[in-house]
Order: sequence, then C-alpha cells, then structure tokens
Amino acid sequence: MKNTFNALLRRAVWLALHLYFKKIRVFGKENLPKGKAVLIVANHQNALIDPILIATHTQLKPHFLTRASAFKNPIAAKLLDFIRMIPIYRVRDGIDNMGKNKETFEKSVKILSNKGSLLIFGEGNHDMHRSLRPLKKGFARIAFQTLDENPELELLILPIGINYSNHKKSGSNVGLYIGDAFPANDYYPKNYEGILLETAKRLKPLVSHVPKERYEEWMTLLVKEKVDLTNPEMVKKFIEGQGLKKVEDPTFSPYFTNKVMKVFHFPVYWIWLWLKTKIKDPTFTATFKFVIGLVFIPFWYLFLFVGLPTLGWEAWILPWTFLGIIYLISNTSEQA
Repeated sequence: MKNTFNALLRRAVWLALHLYFKKIRVFGKENLPKGKAVLIVANHQNALIDPILIATHTQLKPHFLTRASAFKNPIAAKLLDFIRMIPIYRVRDGIDNMGKNKETFEKSVKILSNKGSLLIFGEGNHDMHRSLRPLKKGFARIAFQTLDENPELELLILPIGINYSNHKKSGSNVGLYIGDAFPANDYYPKNYEGILLETAKRLKPLVSHVPKERYEEWMTLLVKEKVDLTNPEMVKKFIEGQGLKKVEDPTFSPYFTNKVMKVFHFPVYWIWLWLKTKIKDPTFTATFKFVIGLVFIPFWYLFLFVGLPTLGWEAWILPWTFLGIIYLISNTSEQA
C-alpha cells in the first residue's frame, strides 16, 4: 500500500514540478548506481523543493532526513512518514530531543543495510546563497554506523548538486547534477576528515559558486549578462574571466506571461497572496508556492468543468481551460 501510494505520488509530483518550473535538466544519469546501498549527499538551497526534485528525478526512490519541527503535528508526522521522510533533531529542537536521533540513525542504517538509498543534505541547513557551505559530520556518522553493523556491505556516497535560476519564482529553471559515486568503505573505520574532504571535493563542481566577497555585485553582473545560473561550469568560467555563454532569451515576455497566468488562476493566486505574509523563512517561498499549486490548481480546473455549467457559463469552459494551461506551461521567470 505504502509503495503504491509513493509511486503514484512521485508521478503526480513529477508532473507538478514540470508545470511549476520552466525547465528541469538532469545531468549525469549514467552515474546512478544500481542495486547498491547509496547515501546521497546534496547541497540544500530550497527547502522541500530540493528533496522532491531528487526523489522524482533519480529513480533511486530515496528516504530522506528532514528537520524534526515538520513532524510536530501528529497528522503531518504520519503523512511525512508515509512519504519516506525521517525526522532529524537539532540543538534548536531542544537538548532533550537529541536522544531521539538514535532511532533516526537506526532507521537510516536499516535502509542502507537493505541496499536502499538515503538522502541527506550535507551542509546541515539551507540557504539560498549560491555556494557549497562546509559539510557536517552527520552523513559520515550514518555511513560508518552502517558499516559497523555490516562490514561487508558496499556503501556508496553519491554527490548531487542542485542549482536554480530563481529560487522563489515559478517558471524558472533547475539544473540537477549527479556526480561520481565513491565507496565509503575506503574511509572506514571513522576517517571523518577524509570522507568529508572527498565528498566536498566531488560535490563542489556540481554547485554554482558565487564568492561571498561582493556577492550581490557578482549576482547583479551574472544576471545582467544572462549567465546560466543553473550551470556551475558557466558560472565558474564567467567569474574567473574565461568567457561566458548567455542563456537563451525567452520566447515571450516573462512579465507578461507571468501576469496572464495569474489572471487565469486568480483564486489560487489569492490563496498565495494570503499565505505569503505568514512565511518567516524566505527559503520556504517556493515550497509553499508549489504545494499551493499542487493542491489547489486541480480543484480550480475541476470547478471550471463542474461549477461553470451550474452558473450557465458553459461556453467559457474550454477557452478558459485551454488558455489557462497554455499560460501555465509558458510561465517564465527571469534569473535572480
């Protein structure tokens, strides 16, 4: 039952992601391991969008660790468990709760021992700045604990970089870069420094990196020159002064298509306007937008086909639906 639900949910979320984003490109699919225990280590810039992109575009069907605060509501906790999320507790969740991580680590070890895949964000937090922050030891602890219990298991570390042209807006682009996996066994027992350095070495080229020094100036210049922010190599070459390649100009005006798309989905847009004032962490902007669209856009189109006839407006159904879908697909946002 749970596996069937997850399969159906992945397909629905995959479709919704391709409606939310203008383009999702995945590079390095040939690097995806098959039939192995895989610990995925990725950068973290865009809250819940990051894990669902990896879950729907890698065919690895990973479980993933997420912050424990999302599990406070019992109903939410049950749902999150159903979709393969595992809570991880931090100091800010209370010292008394840190002991609960023992159960989290035990679940993680069991998944990997059964040659499953587990996704963890190695930086230990999220931030929309385009760079790879220092990696924490959490993923290494899970890897070594797994090998403690299963010394003969081949456990692979798989680096994945996620890059956005615009973190907050729909109609933007995403670049997903899958790197070369390497065996955690080579750093066992407990060579934490070695496994952290090797993972960072393999992950860094997969993430667009903008120097912290004069960050805003660099970003202004990159956007002005239309350097593809989802391509780490292009960003690197531009910053190093080795030349650049511009992204293609959109066919339609981003401003025009975005505004018209909102008109054709105005009830959903109103829900967003009401909810966005309650978002305290801007990293969750895209997450809330996506979830609102995933839940309410199907209801909006259901209303068009069921509600409009009751109002005597049958003639509006097909043109409104057709133009709404066209502008939803055509929605484009500039880089930021």
